[in-house]
Amino acid sequence: MNMQTTPVIARRSPGPDGERIITLAALAVGGQGGGVLTNWITAVAEANGYRAQSTSVAGVAQRTGATIYYIEMCRDTGRPPVFALSPAQGDVDILMAAELMEGGRAIMRGFVTPGRTTIIASTHRIPAVAEKIVPGDGRANGADVIEAIGIAADHVVAFDMETLAKNAGSVISSSLLGGLAGSGALPFPKESYEEVIRASGRGVEASLRAFNAAYDCATGAAEPPQPKAEVKPVPVLNVPDRLKSRWQALQSRLDALPDAAREMAGLGLTKVVDYQDVEYGAQYLDMVERAAGLDQAPWDMTIAAAKYAARALCYDDLLRVADIKTRATRFQRVRDEVAVRDDQVLTLTEYFHPRFEEFSTTLPRALGRQVRKSAWMERVYGRHFDKGRRIRTDSLGGFLALWLVSSLRPIRRSLLRHDSEMTHVRDWFDTAMTTAATDRALAAELLANYRLIKGYSDTHARGLSKFARVMAAREMLDGRADAADWMRRIRAAALDDEKGEALDGALATVRSFAMPQAPAA
Repeated sequence: MNMQTTPVIARRSPGPDGERIITLAALAVGGQGGGVLTNWITAVAEANGYRAQSTSVAGVAQRTGATIYYIEMCRDTGRPPVFALSPAQGDVDILMAAELMEGGRAIMRGFVTPGRTTIIASTHRIPAVAEKIVPGDGRANGADVIEAIGIAADHVVAFDMETLAKNAGSVISSSLLGGLAGSGALPFPKESYEEVIRASGRGVEASLRAFNAAYDCATGAAEPPQPKAEVKPVPVLNVPDRLKSRWQALQSRLDALPDAAREMAGLGLTKVVDYQDVEYGAQYLDMVERAAGLDQAPWDMTIAAAKYAARALCYDDLLRVADIKTRATRFQRVRDEVAVRDDQVLTLTEYFHPRFEEFSTTLPRALGRQVRKSAWMERVYGRHFDKGRRIRTDSLGGFLALWLVSSLRPIRRSLLRHDSEMTHVRDWFDTAMTTAATDRALAAELLANYRLIKGYSDTHARGLSKFARVMAAREMLDGRADAADWMRRIRAAALDDEKGEALDGALATVRSFAMPQAPAA
């Protein structure tokens, strides 16, 4: 989005000599160069004969919100102006947001005034903590925020400045400065911005590339980058020669499935085999074939079985987490996200905090059961080992520590965690298949309930609790024509909020019509 109108800036009260004070607020999170951006803008103002003052209000950006950088400037008339230290509602001329939702939050805080404020915002997303903690899809609707910005602001320059910066090998502060220069909101020539970047002396060429790309997009001389659909990578399996015959047998079974379910089952099979081995893939196809035998066109239940059986079999244990964090694809993804150059060294620190339950269930079944029953072992673990650990996987020692944990994959089936997971999976799948005999639509929804279970540690425990409550509603819905619809509503309520208040309400509604009515007197 690149909305352009003629800027009309009704600036704050005049200084001692009648000069208007220009107010600018920039909102950025950690690692986006908000401090560098502030210094650049201040230097540009001073280079053009203005007095400027910058302050910042820390927001502990990585956890609870963006840092607000605030600048006031006015023409230097020889008399010192009186500048404010922080932005006030209705008194911001230019608002810069290094992420789309920060622009939306600025509107809610009253920093954007119709007929006055120019917004320069990047439309890319960094999900906030409030979005991440929602069990389902908690992402806010970016299109609604863009629409609100267009209504609230006088002049809008909004496009994906993060992508521009990455393409240039720089960070978003450079492209934000280019958007500011191209907006015309400040009475300074483009050349003065470029001179300030050159004077900084670090990453000059990359910063200038990002600056000029954003400047061209802001002025309409170039098209902004278009959003790309997120494509999750499909694991590429390198099947050893000794296993190719068994892998081909699985492919033959896959080809025999209904056409509508084959694509989903193919993705699930690849995921399961990549997670464990070929035999695990055969177990997965057993489940899908069982569902297909009870289903018919349009094969919705079979598709659900193919999707969620793979999810259930690929649970997140310590072995899986260690495996993911030591894969080359993860290192490459992190390098791409932070735009690491070839002449830079990436330091990557992983955080682990395995609880006693996770430790004990990663032991062989018999030993794990004994350890879990031992109050003495739990106390020892809590005293000496129950604490967060930071492991640098860019170092040889840290990488090998996690790689050794991931190398336990061949013995996963003998571990206590696998035993408990498979018991849970069998109960869930058997319940769905039993229901399929009378209500395939409800069976498909029961299969989809496994969406509630994800992650590990406390996240996994909360998901299991919600899953059990949602599945228990099946008995209240048996025999109803709208049973599948109500099961879908209950699951949606469980995914709606972390605390489970919406789920409580949905279950209360179901109980209200499921309770037998008292006979009339």
